[in-house]
Amino acid sequence: MDEQRLKEFLLEENEEFRRSYEEHQQLEKELEELIKKEYLTAEEELKEKQLKKRKLALKDQMYLIMENYRKKAVSK
Repeated sequence: MDEQRLKEFLLEENEEFRRSYEEHQQLEKELEELIKKEYLTAEEELKEKQLKKRKLALKDQMYLIMENYRKKAVSK
């Protein structure tokens, strides 16, 4: 199963993956709004860094779920 199909499958079948994906998408929208601004306050810069860190952690979590699914599928 290629990566895109696996993502689509897990979005339907795995609640943890789906929650992580939805939060990742929400953080992306928040980041886009910050990036649109011409100037960021110190507070906004901090928020941007926090959003990026959380987004990266979610991406890592989703890839871990995908890898675990692949390992289980191969061992069957």
